[in-house]
Amino acid sequence: MRRHLTVRGVVQGVGFRPFVHRLASELALAGWVRNDVHGVEIEVQGQPSAVQELVARIEREAPPLARIASLEAEDAPVEPRAHGFVIAASCGGAPARTGIAPDSALCRDCVEELFDPHSRRYRHAFISCTNCGPRYAIAKRLPYDRPNTSMAAFPLCLSCRREYQTPADRRFHAQPIACPDCGPRLSLLGPGGTRLDCADPIADTVARLARGEIVAIKGVGGFHLACDAGNADAVARLRKRKAREEKPFALMLANVASARQFAEVPVEAVRLLESTEHPIVLLHKLAGCDAALAGVAPGLAWLGVMLPYTPIQYLLFHEAAGRPVGTAWLPNAQPFALVMTSANPGGEPIVRANDEAIERLGSIADALLVYDYGIVTRCDDSVVRCGHGGATQFLRRARGYAPRAIHLGSSGPSVLALGGSLKNTLCLTRGGEAFVSQHIGDLDNAASCRAVEETLARLAGLLKIEPQLIACDLHPDYHSSRLAALLSRQRGLRLVGVQHHHAHVASVAAEHCCTGPLVGLALDGAGFGADGGVWGGELLRVEGARFERLGHLLPLRLPGGDRAAREPWRMAAAALHALGRANEIKRRFDRPAAPAVAQMLDRGVQSPWTSSCGRWFDAAAGLLDIKGVSAFEGQAAMLLEGLAEHYGPAEPLAGGYGIDDENRLDIRPVIAHVAESSEPARAAAVFHATLAAALADWAVRAAARLGVAHIALAGGCFANRVLAAAVRADLDARGLTVLEAEQVPPGDGGLSLGQAWVALLASQEI
Repeated sequence: MRRHLTVRGVVQGVGFRPFVHRLASELALAGWVRNDVHGVEIEVQGQPSAVQELVARIEREAPPLARIASLEAEDAPVEPRAHGFVIAASCGGAPARTGIAPDSALCRDCVEELFDPHSRRYRHAFISCTNCGPRYAIAKRLPYDRPNTSMAAFPLCLSCRREYQTPADRRFHAQPIACPDCGPRLSLLGPGGTRLDCADPIADTVARLARGEIVAIKGVGGFHLACDAGNADAVARLRKRKAREEKPFALMLANVASARQFAEVPVEAVRLLESTEHPIVLLHKLAGCDAALAGVAPGLAWLGVMLPYTPIQYLLFHEAAGRPVGTAWLPNAQPFALVMTSANPGGEPIVRANDEAIERLGSIADALLVYDYGIVTRCDDSVVRCGHGGATQFLRRARGYAPRAIHLGSSGPSVLALGGSLKNTLCLTRGGEAFVSQHIGDLDNAASCRAVEETLARLAGLLKIEPQLIACDLHPDYHSSRLAALLSRQRGLRLVGVQHHHAHVASVAAEHCCTGPLVGLALDGAGFGADGGVWGGELLRVEGARFERLGHLLPLRLPGGDRAAREPWRMAAAALHALGRANEIKRRFDRPAAPAVAQMLDRGVQSPWTSSCGRWFDAAAGLLDIKGVSAFEGQAAMLLEGLAEHYGPAEPLAGGYGIDDENRLDIRPVIAHVAESSEPARAAAVFHATLAAALADWAVRAAARLGVAHIALAGGCFANRVLAAAVRADLDARGLTVLEAEQVPPGDGGLSLGQAWVALLASQEI
C-alpha cells in the first residue's frame, strides 16, 4: 500500500525529516519526506503492517523539539517500481501553514562534544545539532531551511556538509550547524566598538568579569549585561549604570548544585531549570543568600536562576573552572556566579544587533562579547515559577516557548490581538491555533512601541497570517489600542474592543478551551472598565464572547491618580480614610505630601475611585511600613507576599470581610487589623489568608447562584503564589473546578490571547 501523510505543527527545524527517514529505512519502506507549506509531507509505500507501524511511531516517538498538531493520512496510488526512501527538496510557493520551533538550549550530546578535546568542535562557541540551538531567533521565513535563516551567510565546509547530508548523523539537515572552519566568529569589543586584541575572547571575558567589569554578552535573542554576582561593587555599578535601583537581577549558575548554595530547588524546579527551554526559574532563597549575593535581588524572598543554554555561556563557566577535560565537572557546585540581566536600558526592548549594542550599551558595559551572524527576532528570557501540581506558571513567556502554538477548541477567521500597555504581547490566530508573541514589554517609550510593529511584521510574515479581525483593549490611549484602530482603518477590518478583565478571564478560558459559562475572579493593578472607571478586583460571569460584571471589590480612592500606584503610602492613607481614620494620616506618614493627600481624600479631588485588588495590597504594605515608594511595578505586593510566605500558614481573620447588597467585597475589617498590627510578617500572612477566604466565598456564592461549576483565576494578582494557592485550595475543597493560566502569564502578558479568543468567538455569533 502507499499512503500520503501531512503532519502539521512544529515539525520543521526539529529533525523531523531525518527521524521519518530513519523509521522508514528500519521498516524497509519506500517513498520520500519533505518540508512543505503545511508542515511536513510524506509519501510511504510498503507492506500494510509496516506502513501502519510507521504512522503509529511518528506520533509516539517524534523528536523532542517537535509538536505534532495533526497527522492526516490518505491513500495514494501504488508505484510499482518504488524503492528506497529519500529526503526530497522542500516545496514552497504558497502561504505557510506550519509553525517554527522556539529556540532550544544546548542538548546533552552537544555539551559532551563541546568539552571533548578530541572533537573537531571542542570549545566551538556555535555548536548545535538537530535537537538544539537557535530556531525562532534566526528564521527569516518558512520553510525552515538554511537559506531562509541568518546562518545562510556561512556556507558549510566539506565536513559539515557531509554531516548535513548523512541520514545517520545527528546533524542531518540541521540548519544552524557550523564548525570552527566555516562558522561565525567571536570578537571582544571595547565600549566604542574597537576590536580588542586578545587571543581568546572567552578567556578575556572571564578575566574581565573576575576583575569586576561589566560585559555585554550576545545571546540567542539579544544581549545580556553580565557581572560577577558575588562582587557587590560590580553589582552596584551595574545598577547605577542601568538605572535599575531595586528591581531584581537574574542569576546564571553552572548547574543545579550551584543553585542549591543559594536557594531551595525542589524536583519541579530542577525539571524547569534543565528543560529544553531553560527559563529563569524563581526559587525561594536560603538564609544567607542576600549576604552572598549582595544587591542581586534585594529584600525579596525569591531568586531568579537560570542555567547556561548557549555554547558561549557554557564556555564561560568552563573557563572559570580551569578548562577541565570532559564533563565530569559539570554536575559539581561551581563558585562562578553571574548576574545575567537583559540588555534593555531604560526599559526599552532588548538589544539584538552589534551596532545597536555599541550605541546603546557603550555607557553601561566595559566590553562587549559579540559574534558575526544576525539575530533576526529579539527574544528575552522567559521567567517562570513552579505552579500547582507541578505545572509551569509564566511570569514572562518568551525565549524557549514563543511562538509555540496554543491549541484552541474553536476555529474561525484569523485574528490579530494587540494586547495591553504593560508586559505587552500580541497574538495571531490561524484556524484553531493561537500564536502568542514573545514578551515585548511596557509600551511607555517609543522604542517599545516600535517593537510591537516589528514583532507583528516578523510573526505575521513568518507564519504567513493575514488577519481578518483585529482585537484590542478598550482603553483609548494605549499605544496598542491606537495601533489596532489604525490597522483596522487601513485594512478595512472589523475592530473588536475587549474589556481588560474580560480578556484576563478569557485568556484562561482559551487555554482550557472553555466556551461554557464560568465565574471569573480577575484581580490586578488596573484596567479600563466598561463604565470608564478604574477596575481591578472583579467578579465576572463569562460565556463565549460575552461577560457580565457580577461584583467588585469595595472601591478605594487613588490620591494623586497614577502616582498612588507608585507610592503605597498614599494607598495606605486612602485605606485609613476609608476606615474613617483620616485624622491619622498626617501623624502616621512623615512625608511632605501627607497634608495634601489628606486634603485630597477629604475633598474627593484628584482621587479617582478604583476597585483594584493590587491597590489594596499596596495599602497593606504601606500600613505595615514595608514599602512607602515602589522602585518598580508590583514591588510592594511582592515584599508583602515574601513576608507572608516566611511567616507560614495563618488563619483568616474572623469577621475580616463582608459582602454587601451590591455584591461588593469589603475587606476593610482585615485592613483595620493590619493597620493595628505590630508584627508585619504575621499581619501579612493574615491579610493573605483572609483575602483568599473572602475571594473563594465570593466566587462560590456566585457559582451556586448561577449554577456554574468552573472558576477561573485570572489577572496579575494570581502570580502571588500564597494567594493563588489558598484560593485554589478553598475552591477545590468545595468541589468546584479551578482553571488557571498555564501556557501564558496570568497578568497582562496573557491579555492578547484573551482578546483573540473573545474576537474569535464573537465572529461565530455574527
